[in-house]
Amino acid sequence: MRLLETVAGHTGGAPAKQLARETGLALPTAYHLLRTLVHEGYLRRDKGMFFLGEAAERLGSSGAAQKRRSTVVDTLAQWRDSIGVPVYYARYSEGEIEVMCVSDTPGTPAVEEWADFRETGHAHAIGQCLLSQLDEEARRDHLDRYPARSITPYTVRDEHTLLRRLSRTRRLQTVIERQEYALGTVCAAIPLTVGTTAATMAISLPAHQADRLLSAAQQLQDQVARMLGALALSISI
Repeated sequence: MRLLETVAGHTGGAPAKQLARETGLALPTAYHLLRTLVHEGYLRRDKGMFFLGEAAERLGSSGAAQKRRSTVVDTLAQWRDSIGVPVYYARYSEGEIEVMCVSDTPGTPAVEEWADFRETGHAHAIGQCLLSQLDEEARRDHLDRYPARSITPYTVRDEHTLLRRLSRTRRLQTVIERQEYALGTVCAAIPLTVGTTAATMAISLPAHQADRLLSAAQQLQDQVARMLGALALSISI
């Protein structure tokens, strides 16, 4: 690991003797480890100089992805605690609704996914918010694969009604949903568009606390607006 870190510090590459000296390794040991790392793809050798290899770069990409996820997880937890509601982050990727992260507590539990979120986007605030950000062709493609159907007495009942509702949703408008996905639950979702990524942050509340929904959604919107720059990279990948 010390060898890898030291090589990473030399973008123009470094010879074995220099790497041995900087890591405090005996030269024979350094040569042995360097050969092993080259064989495994973590380093590459060119004209006596050692550089990071593809395997090390993949490792770095994985670490960066974990850091981006950690940023989102930590931010959602902060919002959960400050607003006192479960917070969700979801995006639309390759034709599918993906709930990427949920932050809740035993005292403020998230909505139970009793019907697959991917297949019921027409019914919940997250899905409606994501679909509202798509163009008409992409919406119709999604609904061809996952037709609108009633899953509670409050769910939109047909594709035509849903498309009309989505077309009336203004850009950056918060989407409100009341018991359309789960009886006893109300939800709000805030649209986020970063580059070509359609995403959303959302909250849920028990129906008996429905009077809190709009103010809580406004709090979330204010928090998102303050943090969006810092989160842009994390939510676009």
